[in-house]
Amino acid sequence: MLKMRILTPLVGLGMLAMATTSCGTITGAAVGAGAGAAIAKGTNKDVGKGALIGAGVGGAAGAIYDVYKSR
Repeated sequence: MLKMRILTPLVGLGMLAMATTSCGTITGAAVGAGAGAAIAKGTNKDVGKGALIGAGVGGAAGAIYDVYKSR
């Protein structure tokens, strides 16, 4: 049950990201979610929140990368 509560928002965010953004943003969000979850697990914090924050930061970094790469 806990695994499903963590994965459901991540899958939804991934589907939204694929529908509205480009490749760098999706990759950044995926890497960020994994890193955020790992850091949260290592510090005994909420893994779901860590993954969501990591996905947001990674997605933003990927979008910025895409913008500057296309210039």
